[in-house]
Amino acid sequence: MWEQPTRNRHKKTTEEEKQSRLCLCAHLILPWLTPPELANASLTCKTLLKISKSITNHRSLHASRSFENLPIPFHNTLDKIPYAYFIYTPSQIIASSSSHSLQRQFWGPSSDARGPNSATQLGPDSVGRLSQEIGNNYCSELVSGNDDDDLGSKSRGPSRLSQLTQLDAHSVCIVDESDESVSGCECEECFEVGDEIFGCPCFSELEELGIVSECGPSCECGLGCGNRSTQRGILVRLKIMRDVKKGWGLFADQLIRQGQFVCEYAGQTLIPSQLTRELLTTKEARRRQQIYDELASHGGISSALLVIREHLPSGKACLRINIDATRVGNIARFINHSCDGGNLSTMLVRSSGAVLPRLCFFASKDIKEGKELTFSYGEIRVRSKGLPCFCGSSCCFGILPSEHT
Repeated sequence: MWEQPTRNRHKKTTEEEKQSRLCLCAHLILPWLTPPELANASLTCKTLLKISKSITNHRSLHASRSFENLPIPFHNTLDKIPYAYFIYTPSQIIASSSSHSLQRQFWGPSSDARGPNSATQLGPDSVGRLSQEIGNNYCSELVSGNDDDDLGSKSRGPSRLSQLTQLDAHSVCIVDESDESVSGCECEECFEVGDEIFGCPCFSELEELGIVSECGPSCECGLGCGNRSTQRGILVRLKIMRDVKKGWGLFADQLIRQGQFVCEYAGQTLIPSQLTRELLTTKEARRRQQIYDELASHGGISSALLVIREHLPSGKACLRINIDATRVGNIARFINHSCDGGNLSTMLVRSSGAVLPRLCFFASKDIKEGKELTFSYGEIRVRSKGLPCFCGSSCCFGILPSEHT
């Protein structure tokens, strides 16, 4: 007469084991999904609904995914869009046509990736390795033939946009014949000898050209060096808020003093192929911009492709760098335009030994808590019927700047 209770206990144990396995798999796989896929998964059962809600809540509170020193939350009181989906990188990522494809990024409660080269180091050691292995295998099926991720490409297969290397701007260095980095200082620590002036051979500031030099990968000093102010990540509290006309925008969540470093503009770096055969060309940047413009005209996407031209000392040539943060970038992709110049200034920061400069934002004036961070996208407007501007300044032109990419 004890046979039936025994069967019931065994059945209950089996169900608990199945539920436990489901939860484990869900915590490993669901953080890799895009919002539409996560929404579809949440419809299958109560367990996945609960986990999906937890992931959505986490994403809305952690735009930077622990890559930065401080959490950067989304705030939206206008509609039911809790966050904007994109792949996060804290610094420039070099886009390559031959590198390992990164279609996804782990973005959920277990993610704790840190470090300048950790764009693919997703999740803590205890979960991250297993999660990434499962996620890569699972998501390779999901992304196959995804035209939206491939920016209009009709071919099936992994997204071209997601083919990234794990190198940041500091990883492309000037080396000698023995592959040793050159051009760095031998200072153990670079001290300030004047008002933001350092007694270090690496330091130089050409404000008229908008260029600042810092210590870099070939220097003896570490991140604690005073001449590395833009290399220690975001040190001011920021938040991303949704506006009825502009969409998402970046706001100060504390008082930011004039001259204080805010963030760099991170994304996929696309530069002329003459520098290396591995890097994508300006032609690719133009192709992407055409697709972005077409999608933006139908409200499908907001372009974040920025063109930088660094004029060389001769004055007869310039280095063109295209940084595309539309799908892969950091919180700078949310900084909106202002026709009056905004409250941020831009500087090209060169690090000793590194080939590529970085575009960094500094406060051009004291910025009060709650104020939107903005800068000027440029003065040229080649399209009379361009995208509308909603900056609200007294000198607003009505349309956003545009030029031939």
